[in-house]
Amino acid sequence: MSPTTRVEADSDALAEAVAEALIARLAEIQAEGRVPTVGLTGGTIAREVHRKVASSLNSFDVDWDEVDFWWGDERYVDSSSDDRNARQARRDLLDHVDVDPSRVHEMPAADSGLSLQEAAEAYAAEMREQGSGGFDVLMLGLGPDGHIASLFPGSAQIDARDAITVAVARSPKPPPERISLTFEAMARSNAVWFIVAGAEKAEAVARSMVDTDVHASPAVGVAGAEETVWWLDRAAAGHSAT
Repeated sequence: MSPTTRVEADSDALAEAVAEALIARLAEIQAEGRVPTVGLTGGTIAREVHRKVASSLNSFDVDWDEVDFWWGDERYVDSSSDDRNARQARRDLLDHVDVDPSRVHEMPAADSGLSLQEAAEAYAAEMREQGSGGFDVLMLGLGPDGHIASLFPGSAQIDARDAITVAVARSPKPPPERISLTFEAMARSNAVWFIVAGAEKAEAVARSMVDTDVHASPAVGVAGAEETVWWLDRAAAGHSAT
């Protein structure tokens, strides 16, 4: 299925549009009698989306303690570090809605007592044991270099097979140690939403729209079974705007 593109005027409008779409999707899934599974991402625009969800009046349409939350990647730093995607998501969203703690699945932190590799394997085991087999909605950002989650262009982790997670020991972007879902894990998504804002990412967006080399543009390696949506502000859309 071909990706679709949604372009909003600016990052604020983009965050609001994504937030309302996410709330509507979660409510729809729950109305069908299912527990939705969401893959969260980090970054500036993701934080804006999380805040919009938390503050939306429509958020009351969702039974938040019946939503499973996972992460697409995580920076392997101490649990108290503000660099952690999970800590940011808690601060901006999860601490403001009535979630079930047992349904919030954070990746291990550097102070967990696990090595980086052990932490990646532990998260994979948790997904096998407690996951639903895939995501209803997986949200992903896009770096100016084209990376998604913590899969960077040209990295060996792009070629991971028969694995749910990979340990990233030498990320080109700090912090150097990270955990990421693999392409195979991300591919188990009904909907994949790329959420991108800022002119500095326009070139990476344009490449991802036309490239066929996953090693150069990792985003081309991920698609939702039912939909793939590029949510962009005008600055990020650049030449991709329609």
